[in-house]
Amino acid sequence: MQSEALQSNDNAKNAPVKVDAYKFKNERVSIMNKVMPILLFLCASVSIMTTIGIVVTLLTETYQFFKTIPILDFLFGTKWSPLIPPKSFGVLPLLSGTLMITVIACLVAVPIGLASAIYLSEYAPKKVRKVIKPILEVLAGIPTIVYGYFALSFITPIIQSIFPSAGIFNALSAGIVVGIMIIPMVSSLSEDAMSSVPRSLRDGAYALGATRFEVALKIVVPAALSGIVASAVLAFSRAIGETMIVTLAAGSTPNMTANPLDSIQTMTAYIVQVSLGDTPHGTVEYGSIFAVGMTLFVITFLLNILAQYVARRFREEY
Repeated sequence: MQSEALQSNDNAKNAPVKVDAYKFKNERVSIMNKVMPILLFLCASVSIMTTIGIVVTLLTETYQFFKTIPILDFLFGTKWSPLIPPKSFGVLPLLSGTLMITVIACLVAVPIGLASAIYLSEYAPKKVRKVIKPILEVLAGIPTIVYGYFALSFITPIIQSIFPSAGIFNALSAGIVVGIMIIPMVSSLSEDAMSSVPRSLRDGAYALGATRFEVALKIVVPAALSGIVASAVLAFSRAIGETMIVTLAAGSTPNMTANPLDSIQTMTAYIVQVSLGDTPHGTVEYGSIFAVGMTLFVITFLLNILAQYVARRFREEY
C-alpha cells in the first residue's frame, strides 16, 4: 500500500510536466504553421518583384527615349548610328544581326543536340550515359567569354582558310560557337523528354519488326515532340540573349546584311558597347540602351510564352 501511494505521488508530480511539454509543442507547431507560409511566400515573391523592377526600369527609361525619338523610326529604321553624326536610331540592323547569329546557332545546336539526345536515350548503355551526359553538360558551365576567345582564335582562322573573304570579326564564327554553347540545353531537355516515353511503345514497335533507328525516329521523337520543340525554342531564346561571344567574335558594325562572313552587331553587343561608361547619363544615346533592352526583353518574353504553349499543345500523357 505504501509503495502504491508513493507511485501515485510520483505520477501526480510528473503529470503537470508532461502537460506543459505537450502544450509547448503545440504552441511551437502553431507558430511554425503561421510563420513558414509567410517566409516561403516572401521567398517566392523575390523573383516576381525582381521581374516587376526590371520591367518598370525598362519602361521608364524607354518612355523617356521615345519622347525624343519616334517609335516608328526606331522600329523600322534601317540605319543605326546613335553615337556618330548624323545620328540615326533604326534598330533593324541590330535586330537582323541578332537573328542571323541566332539562326546559325540553332542550325548548329538543334541537329547535334537532337542526335546526342537520341543516342543517350536509345543507344547508349547506362554506364556510357552516366559518363557522356555529365561531360556534355560541362559545356554549359564554361564562361561565355572563354567561348568568345575560342571563336576568335580557333573558329575564325578555320573559316578564313575556307572563305578567304571572311573578316576577323564575322557572324558565322560567333553563330557556330553560340550553337556549341547551347547544345547541352537542347540535348539535356530533349533526352529527358525521350526518356519519359513509356517502354511499351518501344516494345510494340520492336515486336512489329522495326529497327532501333526507326523506333527512335518514328516512335520516340514524335511522342516526345513537345519537349523537343520546347527545348529548341528555349535554345533560340538563349541564343538571342547571348552577349560576350558576339561582342568578341561578331564585331561592332551594325550592318543589314545576309552575308554571314561580314562583321555585324547584335543588340546585346551594342548594350555592352554603350554601357562602358563613355555615354553621359540622361542623353538620348544612353536611353537607346534601354530601348534596345526593352526590344530584346519583349522578344525573349514572347519566345518563352511560345515554348510554354508548344509544350502544352503537343504534350502527350501516358
